[in-house]
Amino acid sequence: MFKIPENLDSKYRFVMLAALRAEQLQSGAVPRVDSDSIKPTVVAQEEVAAGVVEVWDGTEPPAPEAPAEPGV
Repeated sequence: MFKIPENLDSKYRFVMLAALRAEQLQSGAVPRVDSDSIKPTVVAQEEVAAGVVEVWDGTEPPAPEAPAEPGV
């Protein structure tokens, strides 16, 4: 289990942010951390734990991340 960052108020928020980020990664978003894993769910959890994922409060739709360009 990853350590929950101080800016998150609950485990639920951690899981929800990681799930949303994993969807972005599966859609082709570029990972923001170097990871030994290729699984989007694990990479997403590492990103949230590292604090590189913007905290989303749920009042507005999350901003979509641009997919990676092929061949880059």
